Amino acid sequence: MAQHEYFLRRCIELARLGKGKVSPNPMVGSVIVFEDKIIGEGYHMAFGEAHAEVNAVKDVFDKHADAKELLKKSTIYVNLEPCSHYGKTPPCADLIITHEIPKAVIGCRDPFPAINGKGIEKLKNAGVEVIENILTEKAYNLNIRFFTRINKQRPYIILKWAETSNGYFAPLDGSQKWISSPESKQLVHCWRAEEDAVLIGKNTALADNPRLNVRECEGRNPIRIIVDSRLELPADLNIFDQSQDTIIFNQEKTEVIGKIKFLELENFDYLPQLIAYQLYLMDVQSLIVEGGKETLEIFIKAGLWDEARVFVSPDCWDEGVLAPKMNNTLIETKSIGTDTLKIYKI
Repeated sequence: MAQHEYFLRRCIELARLGKGKVSPNPMVGSVIVFEDKIIGEGYHMAFGEAHAEVNAVKDVFDKHADAKELLKKSTIYVNLEPCSHYGKTPPCADLIITHEIPKAVIGCRDPFPAINGKGIEKLKNAGVEVIENILTEKAYNLNIRFFTRINKQRPYIILKWAETSNGYFAPLDGSQKWISSPESKQLVHCWRAEEDAVLIGKNTALADNPRLNVRECEGRNPIRIIVDSRLELPADLNIFDQSQDTIIFNQEKTEVIGKIKFLELENFDYLPQLIAYQLYLMDVQSLIVEGGKETLEIFIKAGLWDEARVFVSPDCWDEGVLAPKMNNTLIETKSIGTDTLKIYKI
């Protein structure tokens, strides 16, 4: 068991290298072991490209002249059940069978309906010895965004804001006043590169005129999502600069102009639920809500969030808009520059 856990940990390490690049697919790593030594490894590098098992097998062939025979005596490790259906790539279960790999060790099952146990069943029917549920919790948490989208039919939702040491969120006059440290700002840009989309409301767009992109960290820009029910935002704001995909949820029209998609929602009484479901339909796997207090609180009141990340600055204000109150489980506290980052789970 300890040996299996050792190699599964390596799978998880490899899988993380695909963070921010494979959505809406899960992050997957794979290693192939012969006589207690890794002879090949790989991970899913980008959406639409080869899966982890394919890259691991290729690595064996690239490194070993007798790869074909080695594979017949090896064990393949993978943090998520090998796929059993044709998607953008052929089934990985078939690959394992074709190369006559006799043993597979799997972290956890894939809940996607087209797979969910079918890959394991296919392997067993072909005579492959399958060992399941090794480091299951770690394997599950690695792909919590993927599992949330499949099981709950919505993105994994992260709330993010900054507040002063005495609990103020923004100035009373609605103006922009930066609270968190430069280090916190840089970290937020890295988060954006890892998640699929970032959302704000109309008032934040007006007050801050944000770009909602990745400037202080390497990675791809998220989809920008704005809530503007009456389409009152001026066209010269940064969110309309056509530099990245942008969705405007509103009550006026559905129209596509370049990279900007206007999507009409008829009933704003269920705004967070409708947004979450629309994003699910568009294969958006994760969402950061960076909006103002009103936007954040509609998600909080609906219980429609998974994680809250709150930067607490040492600054102390005499007055201001009070930040949302969290009565949920505090799971982590860390120092980021001069700030304290508190992470809550629902």
